[in-house]
Amino acid sequence: MFARLTIGQYLPGTSLMHRLEARTKLIMAFVYIVALLLGRGWSTILLCSAFTLLGFLLARLPVRSVLRGLGPILWLVLITLALNIFLTPGRVVWSLGPLHATEQGLTTGLRAGIRLGLLVIQTTVLTLTTRPLDLTDGIERLGSPLQRIGVPIHELALMSSIALRFVPVLSEEADRILMAQRARGGGLRRGRGILVSAIGLLVPLLLAVFRRAEELALAMEARGYHGAEGRTHYRTSRMGTWDVVASLTLAALLCFSIRTRW
Repeated sequence: MFARLTIGQYLPGTSLMHRLEARTKLIMAFVYIVALLLGRGWSTILLCSAFTLLGFLLARLPVRSVLRGLGPILWLVLITLALNIFLTPGRVVWSLGPLHATEQGLTTGLRAGIRLGLLVIQTTVLTLTTRPLDLTDGIERLGSPLQRIGVPIHELALMSSIALRFVPVLSEEADRILMAQRARGGGLRRGRGILVSAIGLLVPLLLAVFRRAEELALAMEARGYHGAEGRTHYRTSRMGTWDVVASLTLAALLCFSIRTRW
């Protein structure tokens, strides 16, 4: 159930997406999210879908590794779709007691659900093709100008990388706890008992989170970690021709999205 989450995992490869510089992929992801959420109409969604498909093909990733990450968010997509269908005013196409489904709500819900799915796929492709260490260095180098005003960008980059890396780790931990509870006749239940069973899962999961955080802190202290003070880089990556091409392509997508907005 929880182990299907692929956000935060990394699959080694030699594809074009793997060879892009981490800063380029972070900028592309940010511009893509802005363009997807800013644009109006189906034209922007279709164009963003085409860019997502192109990035997936260039990454040469297994289809199963990317699509299985959509499973855990299907309930969120369904809730979003239902809320938009029944709460958006417009021409009523179907009624169920006091609930009225509208044509405008169906259109809005479909757009929101597709946007959410595209965001998850794009984030999954980013993490599957970028090493966690490269992500940390990319965030730190992009935010380096903020260090002049006292922002601890190195610590923030490290926190972001650790949080992203711990998504699959904690999902596996949740699966182990759930299987152990099922072996003892427990586990998640349906109906009124779902709240109690969910609390029974969250409590040991939180304890596991604190335990892993303490182990990580001890490991970092044992290796003499003191933040960005005196830290050097073993490798210094540089942007190449494909990085420039990818950035210009996403800039064109953003311009198209802005044009559809205004």
